[in-house]
Amino acid sequence: MSDWDEDQPIFRQLARRITDQILQGAWSEGQALPSVRVVAGDLKINHLTVMKGYQLLVDEGLVEKRRGQGMFVAEGALEQLLVSQKKHFIETDIPAIATKLQRLNISVSEFIEQIEQHLEEKI
Repeated sequence: MSDWDEDQPIFRQLARRITDQILQGAWSEGQALPSVRVVAGDLKINHLTVMKGYQLLVDEGLVEKRRGQGMFVAEGALEQLLVSQKKHFIETDIPAIATKLQRLNISVSEFIEQIEQHLEEKI
């Protein structure tokens, strides 16, 4: 977990990784996240960078800071992430897909067929 993209600050990438892990079920609501020092040591990044990433998640309401106990995944974090990502998909990804389908002259029925095929492969 040490491949960092140079185009985006590491604290944002760390926050994104944690939100992805929450979505994947690696962290459940109410569960404690690793301490700042543990994450910093494991990822070989500055502890202030980890704190900044955690604070971003606190500001978004996905993580709660419990004085003297650490950081915990907030109740409702998973639902909040699902709603947010669904909205982004509908408002951003679908229009981009529609534009690409038109540009490549791919029919909606052909696209749906391909989507169904990919979903079946995942099962």
